[in-house]
Amino acid sequence: MAESILQLEAVVAGYGPTTVLNGLSFEMAAQERLAMVGRNGVGKTTALRAIMGLVPLRSGRVRFNGQDVSALAPHQRAALGLGYVPQTRDIFPSLTVEENLLAGLKRRSRSALDEAYALFPRLAERRRNGGAQLSGGEQQMLSVARALLGQPSLLLLDEPLEGLAPLIRLELLNAFRNLSQQTGIAVVIVEQQVDEALGYAERALVLDHGIVVHSGGAAALLDDPDTLERWVGMAVH
Repeated sequence: MAESILQLEAVVAGYGPTTVLNGLSFEMAAQERLAMVGRNGVGKTTALRAIMGLVPLRSGRVRFNGQDVSALAPHQRAALGLGYVPQTRDIFPSLTVEENLLAGLKRRSRSALDEAYALFPRLAERRRNGGAQLSGGEQQMLSVARALLGQPSLLLLDEPLEGLAPLIRLELLNAFRNLSQQTGIAVVIVEQQVDEALGYAERALVLDHGIVVHSGGAAALLDDPDTLERWVGMAVH
């Protein structure tokens, strides 16, 4: 594997009395596109939240760019280059598109907004619209664009295609692909649209009961209906 950007070492985490991650371990290379798939409730979202520091570890370790970040708060991890787009999108509905993007600029100049509008031209057209006036797909674009303005070296995407029409899903995936190619950003995508996620990613992890049960090339998994049926519970379209 090329230079590592992320390492999870025997991570155990959960909520209250419930343990969700049962010693999750994997490594990810810089600039890699990684899909994390599996049935509902196997720990995919919890894995992203543990990486971001939103779920405390009971044991194990998270390393980012060689640094142990296990004890750091989410904003400290973000400052080091971790970006996170939650399933809930978390835009500000009362602010305009442009005001939402300005909230993601941190210390960068306003001219950096051009990067977001170049990636998602639809947002440029809607820049004066309020967040609540946007479609689900446009809200997802806004959430992703705002995260990218922080210039992360690793972006965590939790169900970015959920509830979106096929054409919007395709538009988002094309933007993610262009982003990866142009900037070299590493991406972890958790997604129930398995065929689309595997088509985008280079490598895939299959989770079950909070551990990795399969790791390999995304294209190979896409062509392996037996493994998909066994661990994901569905065949690709």
